[in-house]
Amino acid sequence: MSFITQKHLSRRTVLKGMGVTMALPFLEAMVPARSAFGATAANRKIRLVAVEMVHGSAGSSAIGLKKSLWSPADVGHDFDLSGTSLRSLEPFRDYLTIVSNTDVRNAEAFTAPEIGGDHFRSSAVFLTQMHPKQTQGSDVRVGTSIDQIYAQRFGQDTPIPSMQLCIENVDQAGGCSYGYSCTYTDSISWASPTQPLPMVRDPRVVFDQLFGVGATPGERRERRAEDRSILDWLSTSVSRLQRELGTADRARLSDYMENVREIERRIQKVEAYNSSGEPRELPGAPIGVPDSFAEHVKLMFDLQALAFASDVTRAFAFKLGRDASNRTYPESGFTGAFHSASHHGEREDRIVEFSKINTYHVSMIPYFLERLKNTPDGDSNLLENTLLIYGSPMGDSNLHNHKRVPFFVAGHAGGALKGGLHHKAADGTPLANVMLSLLHKVGVDNVDQFGDSTGEFDLNGTAVATDAAKG
Repeated sequence: MSFITQKHLSRRTVLKGMGVTMALPFLEAMVPARSAFGATAANRKIRLVAVEMVHGSAGSSAIGLKKSLWSPADVGHDFDLSGTSLRSLEPFRDYLTIVSNTDVRNAEAFTAPEIGGDHFRSSAVFLTQMHPKQTQGSDVRVGTSIDQIYAQRFGQDTPIPSMQLCIENVDQAGGCSYGYSCTYTDSISWASPTQPLPMVRDPRVVFDQLFGVGATPGERRERRAEDRSILDWLSTSVSRLQRELGTADRARLSDYMENVREIERRIQKVEAYNSSGEPRELPGAPIGVPDSFAEHVKLMFDLQALAFASDVTRAFAFKLGRDASNRTYPESGFTGAFHSASHHGEREDRIVEFSKINTYHVSMIPYFLERLKNTPDGDSNLLENTLLIYGSPMGDSNLHNHKRVPFFVAGHAGGALKGGLHHKAADGTPLANVMLSLLHKVGVDNVDQFGDSTGEFDLNGTAVATDAAKG
């Protein structure tokens, strides 16, 4: 076991230069002198990422359940992901906890006027597990979301308490359909029952927020117009710091800076193309938004990994789609529109086609998990200390129901989750039970009720046999 003997570097040390502020990744020099580097394991900082994809899954239909299109047929440890929409997660099965057969009752219609409005209230339910007030005015009300409960407990330890990102346009205002405000469709993150948080779609905006590039939008535009990397403005500060670091820290800092530059370069490339006059697939999107879904998602995931590495924030809500979207995903192997495909009429051939889109969406996740696994975090890596939630508040989208919703989590949450398990919940189990247990796993131990929860859900073993027998 080695000990750090050089001058202690504060965890909040930043690099500064000409209006740019860059937080540092975790370095050995940040461990107090003569303290073992591995001793930091007792003080792990858990990161939370909550990812929503709309329209449920093909595997939630009667035919999809029979064919195990979403979750594997077997529960416990020996599950087979081949043939499911989760098959791309196989390399990370040891980090994977699948929970199937749970319901999101609060996304259902409670009164006659609410019938048919599932697409316009569901997203607000996913992370709150509460039933939205039906209104097209400003008097919206639902609940505080899981990411914000976490951020309110731990977010004050970081420069940015939480961030909210999205892929599709969520700039619509006022009323949507079936008597619901577009706010419910546009935001999955709620700081309070009446305070939805705006979602950021443009990777450039996220990059500038993370690195404090320019105090005003005008300053940020001027800096981009100079076509220089933010690293150019930090060169003196970086050189000074490098001289104070040991060999391992210099290498870690160099890798971090290279990652920053590569992400910045990709954003600049997107902006250059989008301002060139060439025709765009998404003509109304901000200049920093790639037309490619995969490229956009990967950029957003890279930015999240960077934020976690530098401890700028520990909580993200990430909305991958917007209800009733008819975006196409030809890379999935199916060229039909998303919303139309989700209304498959219970036809087996169309259910299989919809499953291709589900599979493609999930295939974005391993890219992020790989980045987290390859990023050091103290004596471990970010994937060990992260909890990623992925799911949908809708089940069988053809029926607009919210039963047997698709859901899984990835990461070991600092050792709180074993991973490598598929749990099948007893019929009628609220997804809120799972989310309540996840809150406890990430250290929010002062919450006894979440949404319509009826108790905790055993995520580390006991529930496998018990719930499978009941289901």
